[in-house]
Amino acid sequence: MKKWNRVLAAAMAAVMAAGLTACGGGKAPETTSAATEAAKAETEAQAAAETTAAPAAAEGLAVNTTDPIEITFSWWGGDSRHEATLKAVDAFMKKYPNITVKSSYSAWDGWEDKMSSQFATGTAPDVNQINWNWITSFSSDGSAFYDLNKLSDILDLTQFSQGYLDQCTVAGKLQGVPISMTGRIFYWNKTTYEKAGLETPKTLAELTAAGKVFEEKLGKDYYPLAMNEYDRTIFMVYYLESKYGKAWVENSQLQYTKEEIEDGLQFIQSLEEQHVIPSIATIAGDGAASFDKNPKWMEGKYAGIFEWDSAAPKQQAALNEGQEFVVGEELADMGDYKGGFAKVSMCYGISENTKYPAECAALVNFLLNEEAGVAPVGSERGIPCSAAGLQICKDQGLLDPIVTEANEKVLSYVSFPLDPKFEASALKATNEGVYWDVMAGLSYGDYDIDEASDVLIEGINKVLQK
Repeated sequence: MKKWNRVLAAAMAAVMAAGLTACGGGKAPETTSAATEAAKAETEAQAAAETTAAPAAAEGLAVNTTDPIEITFSWWGGDSRHEATLKAVDAFMKKYPNITVKSSYSAWDGWEDKMSSQFATGTAPDVNQINWNWITSFSSDGSAFYDLNKLSDILDLTQFSQGYLDQCTVAGKLQGVPISMTGRIFYWNKTTYEKAGLETPKTLAELTAAGKVFEEKLGKDYYPLAMNEYDRTIFMVYYLESKYGKAWVENSQLQYTKEEIEDGLQFIQSLEEQHVIPSIATIAGDGAASFDKNPKWMEGKYAGIFEWDSAAPKQQAALNEGQEFVVGEELADMGDYKGGFAKVSMCYGISENTKYPAECAALVNFLLNEEAGVAPVGSERGIPCSAAGLQICKDQGLLDPIVTEANEKVLSYVSFPLDPKFEASALKATNEGVYWDVMAGLSYGDYDIDEASDVLIEGINKVLQK
């Protein structure tokens, strides 16, 4: 077990009563046989052909409006999402009185593990709110989710951009329909920056320079920005894509050399060294599970965070009275290319094993494209991807202005696609994933840059090769 793991476990146990575990693995072989390479090339070519093949034709199914039918529907979220979704489901059952929708829902904690088990055993509900990466982690061969192209007579796919649909197509099947797009953006505490005599940063140079100013004018416990392990990984990829002009992963292959990744890791470390971000040990010592529950964010000692666009209201509400919250800009001088981080936030997927594909498609279409289903939910799942759903929300004033601002800034900037395996649990899991291992280990000094890059590359390649 790594030294940093013992140190961090002790700190977290003192403040959060939580234990930490590390993960590792053997080093991948450095050479492969010609036969293996040929087989790999054939597999990749086949996968590419499947991805680009013409979508499956609609099956010509019709919604049963007479016989009693029961379908199941699952999602995770907070109380407001639950209440809004139940209203929409009630409206659906009024439109289709013969169809009963049995809903199951909960908070996020433990939900992914539960759903993974259900999909593995073929017992998943008929309709599911799914994380984007579940398509590859649960159904890389297309076996878990119904091909929604076959239901296009009922589910209006013309309301979605082809680019968004392509991101949900794996193994030649449209395995989910995107609910919303999301991305990472900077949020600043303008009040703290003003105390330091600074404007909120619009460039990396301004952000970097703020570190010394904060330390000298406000004190050593004030920082221009705070980032946990996953935030640091995302920001590193943002930096590398902006500098080198290539996607992080493409065609299931990591596109960056060891030397380039070392450059990215050194960039993250330099932010700590220049007092731009606090160390992982400092954040762990705060005793908060997230920044919206961290007193240092609430009172302005952490004057910036790098968060999801949809999280703006939560992060704003967490600030103590008198703190001014603003949505930042993508940093203008990161490089010659527009990096950043945007992805399909979540999807609706229909279980391959459902007995009622047409009725499930009707429910999904109702929730995403029809006023009676869209209006109760609004932007509870983010800014709608559906053109019809978005227009309904705009017409009825259902979009949170600060979420809209953040979302528009992200989506208008980011230019590189994200591979869904970026969010594989083996990589991003708190306390256990490779990102956490690398960034915590680097911050604690238990990895040097060379070691950290090796661990990161090995961990990513293991996931990509599955």
